[in-house]
Amino acid sequence: MKKYWYLLFIGVFIIASSCKGVDKADETIRYTTPVSLGDPFIMLHQGVYYAYGTQAEDGIEVYTSDNLEEWEKVPALALHKDNSFGDKWFWAPEVYYVNGKFYMYYTAEEHMCAATSDSPLGPFIQEVKKPMLEGEKTIDNSLFIDDDGTPYLFFDRFNDGLNIWVAELEEDLITIKKQTLHPCIHVSQEWEKVWPRVNEGAFVTKHNGMYYMTYSANSYESPFYGVGCATATSIMGEWTKYPDNPLLQKPGNLVGVGHSALFRDKKENLRIVFHAHHDDKNIHPRKMYIGKVEFKQEGEVDKLYISQEYLIPKLTVTQK
Repeated sequence: MKKYWYLLFIGVFIIASSCKGVDKADETIRYTTPVSLGDPFIMLHQGVYYAYGTQAEDGIEVYTSDNLEEWEKVPALALHKDNSFGDKWFWAPEVYYVNGKFYMYYTAEEHMCAATSDSPLGPFIQEVKKPMLEGEKTIDNSLFIDDDGTPYLFFDRFNDGLNIWVAELEEDLITIKKQTLHPCIHVSQEWEKVWPRVNEGAFVTKHNGMYYMTYSANSYESPFYGVGCATATSIMGEWTKYPDNPLLQKPGNLVGVGHSALFRDKKENLRIVFHAHHDDKNIHPRKMYIGKVEFKQEGEVDKLYISQEYLIPKLTVTQK
């Protein structure tokens, strides 16, 4: 009897081991890792979140998510250099859905460009392969459409370090009305003077009649890269920076925090997406983070606040 049970045990063990080996051969491993994107931007369209950013050498990547926490990378680039001005340095994309078409604003070789697509996944095509503002370097172009339908483009010029300007766009949302070029902000506060002279990455939203601009200061390479806010009652008027800037700098254990953009989640909550250094010793690959933004009444106007807590989006990776 003992011999019978012993042989039965050995047989079961061999079969189980054999089956386990077969499973391993066909096993699909799924794991998560932080999303590596610099200069990130998130758009919500028809219940799906789309994230774009600086990462690929030959164009712009796109990621998708249903919940902001778990993301998947789309295999094909949303924008490839074959369809764009420039051959390298594809930075800071933002995508907007306007009148049935998707518009991507991005930088290539330190020149701002715009491309269009019928899908948020692309392919985005730049019909005329030249910069939006020829003859000078400009980066970080961001679209804002006012309540009356007037489109504006905010961007960085290199005429005093890096500083932020605005201009009206034609109805095509691509052609700049050069006669409307107007300076907004430049390096002016002590916290912005760590290294070098940089005000960049503007993003503008409107709340209760006031315009709010989040922007980044210091070099993105600096651990003291941070996010400030400026306000204006008129886009072409004077922009005033918050005296208590920066609103976001070194939250938790993050360093090199900046180049942010705002968006609304599925519950209409205002969110901010930004990048930080890979860790306190390595800048690249930068990682994407998501925080919360709210307006609180102070005196006669509302003030924009950025939470110091943040979500770490995870990329789902499938490997056989």
